[in-house]
Amino acid sequence: MRILPLFLFICMLASCSSKLDTGAINIDNWKSDRYGCKGLRLQDQEEFEKIKNTFLGADNQALIKTFGRPDRVELVDKSQSFFFYFLEPSGDCEGIKPEKEPLRVLFRMNAISKVSEVTVTTLNP
Repeated sequence: MRILPLFLFICMLASCSSKLDTGAINIDNWKSDRYGCKGLRLQDQEEFEKIKNTFLGADNQALIKTFGRPDRVELVDKSQSFFFYFLEPSGDCEGIKPEKEPLRVLFRMNAISKVSEVTVTTLNP
């Protein structure tokens, strides 16, 4: 009977996600720049490009703890979804009407909510 509570506690600890290592990226700026409206995320684009593959295999909760709530989530089908974080101002910014698709970071999530691809692009999935 004593083993069950210990087992549940260990399972709970194992399922908790922690923040990811983001190198020199200014995470406070990143989180405060919803939809890329302020252009703060764009300042860290080069650093992000260098370390983007380190996020492969991370779960969706670790992404949210690290980068904040995504600007947009797109469910493609039951097996994958995308988290969008805009680097350039998007159409969701007040008073801004972009002439082209804004640059964004796309995290492709697989069926078990793990990052399977990280892309910096202007294209939609």
